[in-house]
Amino acid sequence: MGLALEEAEKGYRLGEVPVGAVLVAGDGLVLARAHNMPIGANDPTAHAEVVAIRNGCAGLGNYRLPGAVLYVTLEPCAMCVGAMLQARVRRLVFGARDPRGGCAGSVHDLCDVARFNHRIEVAGGVMAEECADILHRFFKARRAEK
Repeated sequence: MGLALEEAEKGYRLGEVPVGAVLVAGDGLVLARAHNMPIGANDPTAHAEVVAIRNGCAGLGNYRLPGAVLYVTLEPCAMCVGAMLQARVRRLVFGARDPRGGCAGSVHDLCDVARFNHRIEVAGGVMAEECADILHRFFKARRAEK
């Protein structure tokens, strides 16, 4: 999660909502690191999770990531959980909960839907205070700009 926080800081400095993600193979090898970049990339799908999954799959030469663990500083949205399901990510570890859009237990739980052909193990609240702090700082600064 420390590496994911480093990625979130990179996003913060670029003016993106500071969310970071790190994709790790089952053997512990870091496959990809990413931060949010929808503003800079003009791409609404360029969330940290999706970028990490894309880069990890490209590096492996496979559209599936069996055994992989994704560490994210903020509970993922529906789109990001959907990407994780399609990639067959084994486990999600996230920091801060997202009571407005989190789809790993807060608003919905798309990680454990009986009718889906894949489920994702979830561990939430890891380094939650640190992960929430960077978001609070970012949005406080944004409000001050206005």
